[in-house]
Amino acid sequence: MNDRPPAGTAADRARWRRYLADERAEAAVYRELAARRDGEERGILLALAAAEGRHEAHWLALLGGDDRGVPRADVRTRVLGALARRFGSIFVLALAQRAEARSPYASDPDATAAMAADERIHGEVVRGLAARGRRRLAGTFRAAVFGANDGLVSNLALVLGIGATGVPAAVVLFTGIAGLLAGALSMGAGEYVSVRSQRELLEASAPDPSARDALPDLDIDANELALVYRARGMDERDAVEHAALVVARVHAAEQAQTPTDALNIIEHDDEAVGTGLSAAISSFCFFASGALIPVLPYLFGMTGLAAIITATVLVGVALLATGAIVGLLSGASPLKRALRQLGIGLGAAAVTYLLGLAFGTTIV
Repeated sequence: MNDRPPAGTAADRARWRRYLADERAEAAVYRELAARRDGEERGILLALAAAEGRHEAHWLALLGGDDRGVPRADVRTRVLGALARRFGSIFVLALAQRAEARSPYASDPDATAAMAADERIHGEVVRGLAARGRRRLAGTFRAAVFGANDGLVSNLALVLGIGATGVPAAVVLFTGIAGLLAGALSMGAGEYVSVRSQRELLEASAPDPSARDALPDLDIDANELALVYRARGMDERDAVEHAALVVARVHAAEQAQTPTDALNIIEHDDEAVGTGLSAAISSFCFFASGALIPVLPYLFGMTGLAAIITATVLVGVALLATGAIVGLLSGASPLKRALRQLGIGLGAAAVTYLLGLAFGTTIV
C-alpha cells in the first residue's frame, strides 16, 4: 500500500468499486459451479469463492465499508455467471481459467502481493479442475470435433470443386450426399480402429497383475526384479537398490499378512482414451452433421454461384463456432482459434474450387 489518504481519489474509489463488483461476481460464479459438484471438486470451488470473498473485503475496507455506487461486474464476469447458472460445465471453468490469468492485481498499487499471488494460483487451481473435465471429454470430444471439422471442410471442398465445373445442381447435390455418407462411414470406422488399437497397446504395455505373486519367492541375492526397473528406464545401480527395497517390503508385508502393490501397477487411463464405439458414433454423427451444411443450399433448391456463396458462408460460420469451442476448452483465445479454423477450412476449399474452374466449364 502507498501513503495516499485512506479515502483515495475519486479515480481510486471508482477502481476499487469496480474490483469489488468483479470479486463479488467471481465468488458467485464459483458458488454456482460448486452447487453442481460434489466431493472434492465442490470443496475446491467453495474455497475459491471464500478467497474471492477475502479480496472483496479488502476493497470494501478501502472504501470504508461504503459499497454504494458499486457498478455491475464486467461483461466477461457476468457471462461467466450466466453460464455457470445454466450449465455449470467445463466451458465455464475454461473461461474462468482465462479470467484468472488476466488479473490486474500484480500491477495495481492498492492490491496486496498476497492478492496478486492468490489470483495466479487460482488460475492454476481452475486449470486443474478444467483439466479433469477435459480428460473426461478427451476421447469422445476429440472424435466429435475432428469429425465435424473434417465434414465441414472436406464436403465444402467437394461441393465447391464440383459446383465450379458447371455441372447441374442435382449432380452437385448427390455428390455432396455421397461425400457425406462415404466420409462419415470412413471416419467412424477409422476412429473405432484407432481407439481400439490405442487401448490394446495400453493394455499390452501395462504390467501383469499376476506378476506380483512371484515377488515373495524371489532370491534376494539374485534379484530378477531389478531387470524390471531397468526395463522401465532406471539405471542399473538405482534399479538394484530399488528392487532390494521392494523385496524387503514384500517379505515384511507377507509376515504381517498385509497386501502390497510392490510393482506399482497402474491401470491405464480409460477415461482419457475413450471407447472405440463411443468415438466411432461421435465421429460418424459429427462428420455427417458437418458435411450436411455445405449441401443445405442445394437441398433447398439453390443453384450456381448463389448456392456456392451460401454454402461457403454457412460453413464459415460453423468453422468459427467449432474453432471458438476448441479455443475455450483448451484455455486459448477463442477468437484466434476460430480465425485459424476459418482460414484453414476456407483455404482448402478454395483450392478445389479453383481446380473446378480450371477443369470445368462455367457456373450456371
